[in-house]
Amino acid sequence: MATGQVNVNNINRNQGSFPDIERQFLYIGVGGNAANNDKLLPLSGDSDLDALLGNDASDLKTQLIAARQNAGQNWQAYVIPIVQDGDWEAALDSVMEKPHDLDVEAVAVCTFPADKAAVESAYAKMEDIRSRFARFMTCHMAVPGIAADEDWTAYLAKIKALNNGVAANRVSLVPQLHGNNLGVVTGRLCNRAVSIADTPMRVNTGPLVGLGDDPKDSAGTPLTMGIITELSKERFSVPQWYAGYNGMYWADHMMLDNPGGDFQVYENIRVLDYLARRVRVLAIGKIADRSLNSTPKSIAFNTTYFMRPLRESSRSTEIGGQPFPAMIQPPEDGDIVITWISLTEVEIYIQAAPYQCPKKIGVFLMLDLARGLESAA
Repeated sequence: MATGQVNVNNINRNQGSFPDIERQFLYIGVGGNAANNDKLLPLSGDSDLDALLGNDASDLKTQLIAARQNAGQNWQAYVIPIVQDGDWEAALDSVMEKPHDLDVEAVAVCTFPADKAAVESAYAKMEDIRSRFARFMTCHMAVPGIAADEDWTAYLAKIKALNNGVAANRVSLVPQLHGNNLGVVTGRLCNRAVSIADTPMRVNTGPLVGLGDDPKDSAGTPLTMGIITELSKERFSVPQWYAGYNGMYWADHMMLDNPGGDFQVYENIRVLDYLARRVRVLAIGKIADRSLNSTPKSIAFNTTYFMRPLRESSRSTEIGGQPFPAMIQPPEDGDIVITWISLTEVEIYIQAAPYQCPKKIGVFLMLDLARGLESAA
């Protein structure tokens, strides 16, 4: 070479932050302001819901108020008001593509499904969104509370028909027993006082805020924990209370997974979706990058590279001797395995270990009547 040359290049090592879409829900329901129907409206804690959704009371506003109250500080959400008998799935489709290109954690459907087929259709829509847009979303649907002319036996028979035999681990059904249950639980799921790995069953962070009036059936019989337990057993997401303990709380936020499945409760699929969004971004950055190859050095380096979301979500804190666990336990050797299928195709297996969480606590008391007898002798 006759002359000297210097080439300086910037190398992108994909070390920046990831988009944070967790705790952002899209609410779809019947609105009262016709001018805003079918529009995507961003919401925050100081949004004027009357201006956006009309001055008259509506079920959609009721859910949003409950969500805002239970989410606490820095609540952010989106809403699409639709007309009566409008198609919520069409409304969702309308904001998935550009120019909206909406990316949220979940959709809260404030209209009731007509039957079991509508619940199964909601699951199909979540899978469709995942396959078409690589969005890891879940669907949380309001289902009817008890009607004025129903007794609890008839109500339970009616409501169980909605999910009987349904396998839909990305769908949760929330009976509107108190009129605003869907808003209450989705708001509680978005509260930043805890991590997304925490169950809404938690008691230590306080009771539910603004839950509606306790329901009664046609005979005036109030809601009981027996009915609550039956609904939870049938995979509905319901509130609960504890005898002799003030306040209303929540039970597990059930998903319509099969018995024995990993995703029977929301916090499990929620953590994996959190990791999936981040790992996908890292994987895209490695397309046609020859630094990811089958050599031992490359495998070791890229194992560390893909472990980044696990490391970041496993940083616990301890203060005053009290531990505050992270979303997952720290990753260990073997939690990521990179396998080459061919010269141009690689598969990466990742496992994450959540912390145990006590949802059933047994306390056993006993007397020690022999203590001190030996010293006295």
